[in-house]
Amino acid sequence: MAFTFSRQRASRRKDILNVFGIFVNNNYAGGVILVLSSVFAMIAANTDLFASFHDIWHINADFAIGSFKLEMSLLHWVNDALMAIFFFVVGLEIKREMMVGELSSFKQASLPIFAAAGGMLFPALIYLFFNAGTPSANGWGIPMATDIAFSLGVISLLGSRIPLSLKIFLTALAIVDDIGAIIVLAIYYPSHEIHFGFLMFAGAILLLLIFFNRMNLHNAALYLIPGLFLWYFVYQSGVHATIAGVALAMCIPSKAPINEVRFFVRSKYYLDKFKEASHGELSILANKQQLSIIHNMHSILRKINPLINRFEHTINPWVTFSIMPIFALANAGVVFEGIPDISAIPNISKGVFFGLIVGKPLGIFIASYLVCKMKIAELPGDLKWSQIFSVGIIAGIGFTMSIFIDSLAFSNELIINEGKASILISSVVAAFLGVIALRITTSKPKPKIRRLVS
Repeated sequence: MAFTFSRQRASRRKDILNVFGIFVNNNYAGGVILVLSSVFAMIAANTDLFASFHDIWHINADFAIGSFKLEMSLLHWVNDALMAIFFFVVGLEIKREMMVGELSSFKQASLPIFAAAGGMLFPALIYLFFNAGTPSANGWGIPMATDIAFSLGVISLLGSRIPLSLKIFLTALAIVDDIGAIIVLAIYYPSHEIHFGFLMFAGAILLLLIFFNRMNLHNAALYLIPGLFLWYFVYQSGVHATIAGVALAMCIPSKAPINEVRFFVRSKYYLDKFKEASHGELSILANKQQLSIIHNMHSILRKINPLINRFEHTINPWVTFSIMPIFALANAGVVFEGIPDISAIPNISKGVFFGLIVGKPLGIFIASYLVCKMKIAELPGDLKWSQIFSVGIIAGIGFTMSIFIDSLAFSNELIINEGKASILISSVVAAFLGVIALRITTSKPKPKIRRLVS
């Protein structure tokens, strides 16, 4: 009896550890932490419990070495430095998709490319309809963005109801959307006046990184050290510093130093030598020859795995579970002052709300429908047009990128807060309506019938 109880307790502990492991390794879990961080930031901004929390982000955190000094507040370090790492990971994802993923050929990429273009154009036009000629007109880029982590996290709530092709479509669309947001960010939202001297220095660093890429050098330090200088020069140039993260990502090698044939031959050779070196010892750690072979095999494994994969695998968890929650804590603290009269709702709120809730699904649906009718693209056979419209509603979850653009578009603190509040409300509404729409337009997969073999 005691043995059975012990086994049950051990099994239960193992199940708990497995669930924790799945949670940590699941990218969607980052969305949960992001939501919790945002909720805490809003509570801190609207109660007296954490009255000094908002002021923390405005503390000066200058960096100085000798006569060199970089004057920045904590908020600027988050939005200009930590977010550059976020954009670096985004750039790695974009490059991978362009090399071997859903954007690797025009036939594969055409539908999400045109859908994303429609999903950016319509929201911007709707925003300008409400805000043209007003102090908030510069925020037209806010409703153009789609938060890929939140969108995929919400769609995952419906589990196996969602066809795989629809998940792929949303992922590719969000990645193209990120490309569009990066272009808009670089051109239309500079951090200050452009200094072409610093841009030339940044260009020289970029040429060096491209040379390393062409030589297929896979030493991480050769990219990270020049990458720091690239970030500094871009930051000083007036172009937003986060663009340096994307530029650096595009220079990271995606081709392995050795091909799969050489990898297979060498691995087989080392495995054979490893077997020959065995003396029937209980611990192979005592066998120096086998230790040497293990070291050589480890080197081969690193060579077959390109640097782009190693960077993404190493940095992505830090971005998901550290950088994005810190960004939310620093930027999502919106002060809500009761429910305003409908007639007093500011134009920026109307533009953001209708841009994300109406413009996104309409733009994605219309653009997708037109390019399919023109035979430029093709709708996957297992998808319906109602599902494309429904996933367009999910794409109206702007959040991270929208808040980021909002903080760059304006200098007036009141307008920035109105924009953030509108983004948060619109994203929640988009998630709620999107889940309902997808549940209506998708059906639960039929269970597979297993044949009994007599």
